[in-house]
Amino acid sequence: MQKKNSLLSLLNSLALSTRNFSRLKTQYSRVVKVIFISCVIGVLSWLFTPSAVALTQIKLSNISYHECPKELAQGAVTSGTTMVANCFLVTGKAQNGTNKTVYDADIFGRIYDANNDSVMQNRTRLGSIKEIPPGVSDFELRISVPANQPVPLKLKQFKAAGFSAPVRR
Repeated sequence: MQKKNSLLSLLNSLALSTRNFSRLKTQYSRVVKVIFISCVIGVLSWLFTPSAVALTQIKLSNISYHECPKELAQGAVTSGTTMVANCFLVTGKAQNGTNKTVYDADIFGRIYDANNDSVMQNRTRLGSIKEIPPGVSDFELRISVPANQPVPLKLKQFKAAGFSAPVRR
């Protein structure tokens, strides 16, 4: 009799275990399907993403400056004030290492006077270059420096970054 009861209880627990196992199997198979589908979507979106308008770094070299011609310098004032200013043209070479034209490249750099004081405090964006074709090309940038800051100027950390398609219209 005890053998029968223990055999019955063993069969009952086995049936319960089988039902629980099939429930767990169903739940885990759903989770595995969701993970698999998510991975497939991720890989496909990575493979078939259209090319973005990416920021392209431009190397600037041979940076120098000279005074503006009289017609450009006439009436120069510093931004936000009516203080007299000196006009300078910063020139150099821009190297576009890609095989595409770069558009709307912002020029960044630091400019110091003869006393190592910043000419443009809290400002590193100095201007922009509209278009830079592949290869090396010349660029020119006009700046205004307060007349009370002594020259020669020191031009440091110049670089530029632009886009592979026009962004400003």
